[in-house]
Amino acid sequence: MKLKYFYWLLVPVLSFSILSCAKGGTYSLYVQYQPIREFPSLQQKLGATLGVAPIRDQRSDTLYIGHHTSFRGVSSYFKSDPFPLEDAIKESLSQAVSRYGVKTVPVSDWDGKPESLKNMEVDSILVVEIKRFWTEGRAVAFRTKVSTSVSLIIHLGVKKEGKVFTRNVYVGKEMTVARLTPERAEVTINQILTEIFDNFFSNPYGASST
Repeated sequence: MKLKYFYWLLVPVLSFSILSCAKGGTYSLYVQYQPIREFPSLQQKLGATLGVAPIRDQRSDTLYIGHHTSFRGVSSYFKSDPFPLEDAIKESLSQAVSRYGVKTVPVSDWDGKPESLKNMEVDSILVVEIKRFWTEGRAVAFRTKVSTSVSLIIHLGVKKEGKVFTRNVYVGKEMTVARLTPERAEVTINQILTEIFDNFFSNPYGASST
C-alpha cells in the first residue's frame, strides 16, 4: 500500500521536473477567428463588398504574441501563424464574411472620414488597429498562471449610412493550468478573437459613430 502511494506521488514530481527542464524556443500559434454565431443580415448591413484597409499593428513588439517562463526561468515565445499577425487576422475575417455573400476587397488607403465614403468603390470599409495581443504564462510550483489579453479598435465605414462606426474592444482572461502548452495558448487566443468578432458582426452598427 505504501509502495503504491509512493508511486502515485512520484509520477507528478517526475513529470514536473521533466517539464521544468524543457528548453525554451519559439512556437507558432495558428491564429484564426472561427465564428460560432450566425449573421444572416450581415450582407444587408455591410453590403456585397467590404473594403479591408491594411491592419495597423500598433504594439511595441510586433514579432511575438506571447511568452512563457518555466519554473526554472527558461523562456519560450509564441508567434502567429500566418505571420505577421495582421495577415492572420485579415485572412480569417475574409473567410468569415464570405460565408454570408460579402466579398472582401483590399483597400490601400482611407482617411477615415464619413464624407469620403461616397467616393469609395466598396459598400463598406473596415479598419482594425491592434493595441494589444498577448498571452503570458509564468510557472510556479506545480501550476502555471496564464494571462491573455487582446485590445482592438475597429472602425467600420458604411456608405449607405454615411457614417463611421468605431468600437474599442478589450478582452482579458486569466486562468491557472497545470502547464501552458502552445496548443492551450492557441485555443485561448482564438476563443478571444471569436468573442470579439462574433459580437462585432452580430451588431456592426452598435458603436459610437461619426
